[in-house]
Amino acid sequence: MEAITTIEDIRDKVASLKKGGKTVAFVPTMGALHEGHFSLFRLAKQHADEVVASIYVNPEQFGPDEDFDEYPRQLEADLKVCAEEGIAAVFAPSDKIMYPSKQYLHIEVDELNMHMDGGSRPGFFEGILLIVNKLFNIIEPDFAVFGQKDIQQFRILQQMVSEFNHNIELVMGSIKRANDGLALSSRNAYLDEEQRKRAPGLYRCLQYVQKQIGNGVTDVHLLLDHQRSELQAKGFKIDYLKLFSFDTMVPVNEVKNSSKYILAGAVYLGDTRLIDNLIVERP
Repeated sequence: MEAITTIEDIRDKVASLKKGGKTVAFVPTMGALHEGHFSLFRLAKQHADEVVASIYVNPEQFGPDEDFDEYPRQLEADLKVCAEEGIAAVFAPSDKIMYPSKQYLHIEVDELNMHMDGGSRPGFFEGILLIVNKLFNIIEPDFAVFGQKDIQQFRILQQMVSEFNHNIELVMGSIKRANDGLALSSRNAYLDEEQRKRAPGLYRCLQYVQKQIGNGVTDVHLLLDHQRSELQAKGFKIDYLKLFSFDTMVPVNEVKNSSKYILAGAVYLGDTRLIDNLIVERP
């Protein structure tokens, strides 16, 4: 496996792979790799001959009061794991490489970022689109793999690929969970022992609502209100807990037939923000 830090070298590496007749899948990460990332690497291998990953903590997607400086960084350990997973190359650039000068151009998002994480984190998805667009232009993969845990990100990237005419197929990997159901995340390391025991409560809440919808509930307004109260009673601070249209990312209260939804929540335990979601489809 090659650890590559320059744009020229990673382009040469991918070009070499493609010249040899290989298809390439790309998995962008911010490092602090865990089993959730590994599952994406393995999914990528099912779609392409070779897998290229990136490790880069993108400053443009962090707000001024967020955890950019504290975000876990463990590059040497991550590179070792990538080698063990059979990754062909890891692109691990510096800020100077990715943002060598003042940025005069930006990408704006309309409507799809008004709710969910976009409503809570202004500028978050603009920062993600900026870096992923750069990475797509640098790597030029055949496939790009992202996790369902960040489902709004996936939906917005789908739109970017379509509108910007990237010749890339996006693949969404399912959420990898701990034995008690907690969605794996690099930020889980922030939880203390007591918070970690309570953290799966968000997933259990989503499961309960999903089950009620499966049992025929169509109006979820009161159901979600009750679950918010239950979580608050257990010490969670609610950012959002709602049902959203998969296509438009707007909140809905009524479940209709032949429709696809995202049941999603974001909560705080102490200073740690946890997100989770389930896809709900009504036949």
